Amino acid sequence: MLEIKSPWDLSIIKKIKCHGENEIEKILNSAHKTALEKAINFPKKNRIEILNNFSKKIKQNVDELAKLAASEGGKPLQDSIIEINRGAEGVDAAVEVLKSDAGNVVPMNINEASSNRVAFTQKEPIGVVLAISAFNHPFNLIIHQIIPAIASGCVVIVKPAEDTPLSCMKIVEMLFESGLPEDRCYFCMPENLKLAEKLVSDERIDFFSFIGSAKIGWMLRSKLSPGTRCALEHGGMAPTFLTESTDLDTASKLLVKGGFYHAGQVCVSVQRIFVHKNIFDEFLSIFEKNLKPLKIGNPLDNKTEIGPLIRPSEVERVQEWVNESVSSGTTLLCGGNKISETCFEKTVLINPKFSDKVSRMEIFGPVVNIYSYDNLEKSIEIANDTNVSFQASIFSNDINETMSFYKKINASAVFHNDHTAFRVDWMPFAGLKHSGHGVGGIKYTMHEMQIEKMMVLRN
Repeated sequence: MLEIKSPWDLSIIKKIKCHGENEIEKILNSAHKTALEKAINFPKKNRIEILNNFSKKIKQNVDELAKLAASEGGKPLQDSIIEINRGAEGVDAAVEVLKSDAGNVVPMNINEASSNRVAFTQKEPIGVVLAISAFNHPFNLIIHQIIPAIASGCVVIVKPAEDTPLSCMKIVEMLFESGLPEDRCYFCMPENLKLAEKLVSDERIDFFSFIGSAKIGWMLRSKLSPGTRCALEHGGMAPTFLTESTDLDTASKLLVKGGFYHAGQVCVSVQRIFVHKNIFDEFLSIFEKNLKPLKIGNPLDNKTEIGPLIRPSEVERVQEWVNESVSSGTTLLCGGNKISETCFEKTVLINPKFSDKVSRMEIFGPVVNIYSYDNLEKSIEIANDTNVSFQASIFSNDINETMSFYKKINASAVFHNDHTAFRVDWMPFAGLKHSGHGVGGIKYTMHEMQIEKMMVLRN
């Protein structure tokens, strides 16, 4: 049995049964059989009806679902409510893609070889999708992985994070209540890592969707059966730049949110803020002022803005990294210590060395680094000198400066006068270098989970 513990007080929320080798084999066999036999027997109109029913169920149960997500994942209730509503929007987005997604006409009759021919493509489901997810958005990440699969006509096997399986189980239950046949979606929690790896490497898996640490993601990718496609979403070290023309009040409020949302446990959380030396001291003062009121506490309390870290071991790791940086000469603007076994102070480090772990690795905790710079181009080079690349941002009222930054920064998305944690679910979302493989976002994930099958007619 797997014990699901509250990240706030470590109390046991629920115990769930894990799947052994025989059960996993049954799941794989059933999923593979359904994918083969029912590839053409799950029409779009059925999928649209099911997804519409599911979206309605989400909207009718926002409070219940938010409390469940907050209790197991630790994200404050006010943010968990937003997450649930985003989940419903993601389902609606998948329906809209279904209504408009189409194949292509392939040009023929343009030379002798192609004469007397008509060609077109249509989209078909890729087959069996295996989705392995992360803890930090226990509802919406599952939506992002399994709803595109279902919308595309695939069969999906979903393994949530061991810390947060309850939201996933509820999603699967609600999908069945919405009319989804039970042989099209399978909840799976392997008993151990060996079985999980065996599941990933099985030749009956056609597409592998992974959200989590780069170390595990790239390792699992190496074990995929030949022909299995994949999408990986890992972490980053999002850089943000403030130039002399920055509106400091606006920037400060946005960056406090982007840095400390969900206690920094977000793959595109604001981690590194580069501030021009001429506005550095003023920014520090304003940033600290805006950060100070944020309340740390029980995620189920409506007033809590920052909750616990997912596990006590993560609190200890963050403490170790901060201590290491302070010992090497870094100045603490505020914070720097754990509050309890499960919570860490809001921490701001000033000019940590670029060799410190807090500067060269994803912190995934309530810690933000602020660096002073005097040359934008050189600082961009420093920011680029990592093995991860995801989202970045710049605060500037100079369009030329902004566009120069856009061209030079290593990132898949660049935001102007905004924090790096911004996301809407219809935009592409992709990590580069060690940060990931493939493209997320409802529309883009559906594209990856389908094949374009061509028909050539000769007359």
